[in-house]
Amino acid sequence: MCNHEINESQYFAPELETMTDEELKKLQLERLKKTVNHCMNAEFYREKFKELGITPDDIQTLDDVKKLPFTTKDDLREHYPFGLSCVPMRECVRLHSSSGTTGNPTVVLHSQRDLDEWAKAVARCLWMVGSRPDDVFQNSAGYGMFTAGLGFQYGAEKVGMLTVPAAAGNTVRQIKFIKDFGTSVLHAIPSYASRIYEVMCEEGVDPRRDTNLRILCIGAEPHSEEQRKRIEENLGVKAYNSYGISEMMGPGVAFECQEQNGLHIWEDYFIVEIIDPVTLEPVPDGELGELVLTTINREAMPLLRYRTRDLTRILPGKCPCGRNHKRLARLQGRSDDMIILKGVNIFPIQIEKILLKFKELSTDYLITLETKDSNDTMTIDVELSSLFTDDYKQLQQLERTITRQLKDEILVTPKVRLVPKGTLNASDEKKAVRVKDLRKLF
Repeated sequence: MCNHEINESQYFAPELETMTDEELKKLQLERLKKTVNHCMNAEFYREKFKELGITPDDIQTLDDVKKLPFTTKDDLREHYPFGLSCVPMRECVRLHSSSGTTGNPTVVLHSQRDLDEWAKAVARCLWMVGSRPDDVFQNSAGYGMFTAGLGFQYGAEKVGMLTVPAAAGNTVRQIKFIKDFGTSVLHAIPSYASRIYEVMCEEGVDPRRDTNLRILCIGAEPHSEEQRKRIEENLGVKAYNSYGISEMMGPGVAFECQEQNGLHIWEDYFIVEIIDPVTLEPVPDGELGELVLTTINREAMPLLRYRTRDLTRILPGKCPCGRNHKRLARLQGRSDDMIILKGVNIFPIQIEKILLKFKELSTDYLITLETKDSNDTMTIDVELSSLFTDDYKQLQQLERTITRQLKDEILVTPKVRLVPKGTLNASDEKKAVRVKDLRKLF
């Protein structure tokens, strides 16, 4: 398909990863038209199209995607469980769902073809960061309804690696597996990767000397470049950022390559838009906004213009790796996770960026928002690392320094409390809780 020379060993699917812009747009339009017609099998989309006064025939160019209705998480909940299915249930072979702690969970259906394509997408990502069939892949993510477990599992098997489905938790056993099985590629959420290193230190395990680890795939929770660098330094690996969302399929939506200069999002699977989350209008390339995705390679439950609520931007230019798909900047958080304090918009990742500059601090922190005497306040509890010595004066000075730097970054003055290691009880199995907004109780 491509006329230019490529080193096929670099790519899992060279004919797709190195498409020219023209080839990619042609494929996208073909798949978009097919998807829009297929969506008419769902009553939800038939009604939406009727409300907007459009038909599938109105979609003739890629720019016409803006005519399509948005789909939201609330839409999935309101039509729970199978209201957005586009195929008979007998053609569906698996479902995944969100935790659904309040109200109905979101349910996503998959046909066998959907699962096969999902595995190929994840395999493409793992290959891109240097994973090969002679590697040993250990998956320290939850299995079951959580898509990261099975998504990475089948992708790693598609690459041909020996896979270790360790699942989440039991960190001592995780480390034993890493050592005994010669694990070279590890998948873990950032907070748990930091926890693995802490337990290695407690157990006297040197990751460089005692393990074969070289690649770490991290994702599922927002993290700063400072946290990534600290993980790389501690574990002696290259840590690659992963982006997945269960409504799209799960992991495999976008991934960094070895250049580590943005996440390649597979445009043969998705049409990418960045919008202003308030006006819902598109923003220029390079400007921060909410990621909106349209699936164009799904059978059971394709979604049109799904509002992910994730905040990112499209990076300009081409990547030296040769892949021609758009690149997304590191996720900056979610539009619905934004903290508004004293009229200032703040994202937790801004706070993390400052905290992780200090070697005296661990990676565990908690932001608490409260209303006291009709005044909104922010308290940031941060665990000390094992590098900190028990010195009260030094502790006070450190708190003042951190507070000053945070004020410069977020434009409000938080109360910083440095607490002993283990105080915040970070979970081995779940995404770290970073914000508690107690103002909602008033």
